[in-house]
Amino acid sequence: MTGPVRGYWCECWTEDLGSGQPPALRAAFDAYSAPQADRWVAVTLRTISPALDSDASAQAWAWLYGDGIKTRRALLRAEPCTVSVTHAGTRITWTIRPVLFLPLSHRQSAELPPCANDFKRHRSIHINSPDPH
Repeated sequence: MTGPVRGYWCECWTEDLGSGQPPALRAAFDAYSAPQADRWVAVTLRTISPALDSDASAQAWAWLYGDGIKTRRALLRAEPCTVSVTHAGTRITWTIRPVLFLPLSHRQSAELPPCANDFKRHRSIHINSPDPH
């Protein structure tokens, strides 16, 4: 990649509606086309739908075979989209936002630049792991 590339940043969040806790990030995905971003949500919904309660499963299938076309059209217009289902007090939300992916600089030498030590480590985010709370 030599310059910015258009794409979509996709995330999956869960929120326990009864706990008052903020939503938790469960997965993230970088898609390089609208169909790829849409497919990520569609495959996930098809995968989890057998485990969802009847209302959430109906929401999932309604999106897959009807409402999803609105999402696809919005993505083709480079508009952000959100898809949600609620299962047993948990809201599962997929977000898709148009972004520009920037190229990363390649290090040619083994030594890090002096500014590399100026950054503090961030707390690790464990994606797809259950929330211990």
